[in-house]
Amino acid sequence: MRILSGIQPSGTIHIGNYFGMIKKMIEAQNDGELFAFIASYHALTSVKDKALLEKNIFEASVNFLALGMDPEKSTFWVQSDVKEVLELYWILSNHTSMGLLERAHSYKDKTARGIGANHGLFSYPVLMAADILIYDSNIVPVGKDQIQHVEMARDIAISFNHVYGDILVLPESKVDEEVSTVPGTDGAKMSKSYGNTIDMFGSKKGVKKQVMGIITDSKELDDVKDHTTCNVYKLCELFMNENELKQLQQRYATPGEGYGHFKLSLLDKINEHFEPYTKRREHLLNNPKEVKEILDFGAKKARKIASAKMEIIRNAVGL
Repeated sequence: MRILSGIQPSGTIHIGNYFGMIKKMIEAQNDGELFAFIASYHALTSVKDKALLEKNIFEASVNFLALGMDPEKSTFWVQSDVKEVLELYWILSNHTSMGLLERAHSYKDKTARGIGANHGLFSYPVLMAADILIYDSNIVPVGKDQIQHVEMARDIAISFNHVYGDILVLPESKVDEEVSTVPGTDGAKMSKSYGNTIDMFGSKKGVKKQVMGIITDSKELDDVKDHTTCNVYKLCELFMNENELKQLQQRYATPGEGYGHFKLSLLDKINEHFEPYTKRREHLLNNPKEVKEILDFGAKKARKIASAKMEIIRNAVGL
């Protein structure tokens, strides 16, 4: 079973990214043949700054490698290092109806938020389809907002296969229903756009400021507190085992501690959890040549499969 995931190089990552997507992707290395790429072409729809894009691609690569992406167990590369995907993108464009693209929720949502409408944004689902189909992907783990894009990839593949035969594998989306929304410091979904994140690899001072800024009610030290409605406790659930949570519940039920104490306990667990990854990340940041070699190795593996698939597709369409 071949599993494919693409990651946007969007800069700083937070614990919502980690528990919502990254952790599951790393674990997928044990579920099948994982293909994971940094979506550099897709990033061009929103990033028009050369230095920023290069920085984001490098840091995204470092972050995933630090968190456990294993180049021996998976195929991990930068999307733009395998040019064949653009050729398939063009071929598939000729099997994609305008109506299909006009129904894309993502395009409507982004333009409604003021993002300038252009062809790259409009045809984004076709490039995503090429990403999926060129590697004969069976499973594509996505959030609920991306299910439609996988369904569009299936529709495009069906249209192509109807003309040229059974060449493209029809992918299936996989949504992890058990992934709960990670609350931000204000209780809403953790998101950079909301400014309510706790960074995974931020400075110790910066992360402490974010944790201590978590919004709570106004109960005093001598008041009994309700852990079931507390944002701090909800975040502790991500990092603590059952026994630790029971002890924390008892602390909430016992007067004498304030929310600041509980926030410091959360901060300790966050630092403890990410410390090994932070050390690995620092090593990689200081050794860009090593990172490039890993990405080149992954691109070589990905290109071998993409080239073989494109040879079949070229022969089928008459190129």
